[in-house]
Amino acid sequence: MEAAAQIVGESGYAATTIAKVTQVAGVAHGTFYNYFEDRQELFDVLLPYIGERMTDWIAEELADFSGTGFEREVARFRAYCGYLRENPGFYRVLYEAEVFAPKAHEAHIRRLTEGYVRALQRAMAAGDLREMDEAELTTTAAILLGARAYVAMQFKESREVPEAAVNAYAALMRDGLFRKD
Repeated sequence: MEAAAQIVGESGYAATTIAKVTQVAGVAHGTFYNYFEDRQELFDVLLPYIGERMTDWIAEELADFSGTGFEREVARFRAYCGYLRENPGFYRVLYEAEVFAPKAHEAHIRRLTEGYVRALQRAMAAGDLREMDEAELTTTAAILLGARAYVAMQFKESREVPEAAVNAYAALMRDGLFRKD
């Protein structure tokens, strides 16, 4: 999986062959078939695997964090940017999966959205966020996922999200979603 993530992250799904994956993994070509029926099966599990690594990274970064819903959201954004800094191929794996592994892409987005909805529900329960129904929570989660992704994507070449971008995201959260009237 690590070899496939590296190759897809660097060269894309189309250029990823079983031969390249086994070469980078340091295993015999036939060993691949002990784990996967074909290249598509590998593609179908790659994004969920990497996506779980990403959410585990973020959870670990926030494991000892205590704060308001707003503070947790900004900390999650910083952790997400940190993951991208350490794993620059993630975006290519993610966005090309929409074409090359659409079921995996859909499952990944659904998993992220569900996790985000749970985080927003915790913020609501703590009184940090106004009450929302399930449909509004799901839409809000999608908006936040999009905002995170596109802010971080602007800086994928430098691999460093400037503090000004983090501050702008934080201001949007503080003065918008988490605003206290």
